[in-house]
Amino acid sequence: MVRVVGVRFKKAGKIYYFNPGEIELNTGDKVIVETARGLEYGEVVVGPKDVKEEDIVSPLKDVLRKATEEDDMIFEENKRRAQEAEIIAEKKIQEHGLEMKLVDVEYTFDRSKLIFYFTADGRVDFRELVKDLASIFRTRIELRQIGVRDEAKMVGGLGPCGRVICCHTFLGEFDPVSIKMAKQQNLSLNPGKISGLCGRLMCCLRYEYDNYKSQENGEDVVEKERFEVGNEVFTSFGEGIITSINEQKGTIEVELKETKEIKEFLKEEVVKNDVEIDL
Repeated sequence: MVRVVGVRFKKAGKIYYFNPGEIELNTGDKVIVETARGLEYGEVVVGPKDVKEEDIVSPLKDVLRKATEEDDMIFEENKRRAQEAEIIAEKKIQEHGLEMKLVDVEYTFDRSKLIFYFTADGRVDFRELVKDLASIFRTRIELRQIGVRDEAKMVGGLGPCGRVICCHTFLGEFDPVSIKMAKQQNLSLNPGKISGLCGRLMCCLRYEYDNYKSQENGEDVVEKERFEVGNEVFTSFGEGIITSINEQKGTIEVELKETKEIKEFLKEEVVKNDVEIDL
């Protein structure tokens, strides 16, 4: 078993694991760690725990120390400098007439590298831009093209639910989302209603997806396939047609044929019209 702690470098960023050594750490502690990019400042979000060696991606880097007040000041200074660098870079992008949108700017903790994140519709020849930026900031420059989902994660904003979008607040990584998930949950397939700020399918379509399927013989079977909107069914009030299904409550709304009244039933109270029953 190996002792590790989980460290995050950005709000809702991916969690990376490090070896704490003899340093006593708790959740919320700020630390300085060794990474492939050099020294970085991060926050412990997963307290010390033992994991199997095969579950660790080697080599496991070390936590060098708890962050000091001086480290905190350097981190804040880096953020201030990054904001200034963003303003300068925006002007240089316009001067070079490049079709790219600058999203974020970040200094590594030791200021050995300045990273510019941008989006663009295609490939961008930014070699001259890099030369200009390197001459201004006197450090290594990296321009990293990102996708629209990463842009939304960095920038943030309010989703259709009225809350700050999930990827900006707590989702560390993006999971695949498909239109099948919306279909199985009986949601509107209007792209405007099931797309997030990034223009892709909303991440929250996954949240209730597992509730709509069950395991049977090792294969996923969608529970709602037992009933579909539009199915003819038998109820205690007579025959009717299903108008809506609520998987979480386990209820079905049925429009009765005789009275045209819509009533709500538990699933077990309804029988499909193609099932033989004893009257």
